[in-house]
Amino acid sequence: MNANHAVTATEPVTAAPVTGLRRGAFLGNRWALLAFLLAGAAQIFLAGLGVFSLHDQADAAFAPHRALGFAMAGVAVLILVLAVIARPGARAITGSAVLVLLTSLVQSLLAGLGEDHAVYGALHALDGLFVIGIASYLFFWSRQR
Repeated sequence: MNANHAVTATEPVTAAPVTGLRRGAFLGNRWALLAFLLAGAAQIFLAGLGVFSLHDQADAAFAPHRALGFAMAGVAVLILVLAVIARPGARAITGSAVLVLLTSLVQSLLAGLGEDHAVYGALHALDGLFVIGIASYLFFWSRQR
């Protein structure tokens, strides 16, 4: 565009073309979000299983829940990296960054504090619902594009 040329309302404004890498990252992001949501459902099951197995196994009852939680934190990082590559928009990238913070930092912090104070354990569960809610929003928003 030069100085003598002004954009008018009749000229279409086009977005940057989606390259093969960006398209692949976008599809990978969508699949990673779906896997994350399925893992979130499994997390709820494993937490319930752990609670009702405490009398039999003590701390080992939560080992599967803990292991899947760490795996979900890794998937959240993958979701963020794919979102940065795909560049779907600031909302998706910000949501993915919040997902990483909540799964990797806040969940571990609240679970650790929950061993001494029940209110932090309850906040751990509530934060888990926020995590699933954010991932659901990102997944369904990605299907609109």
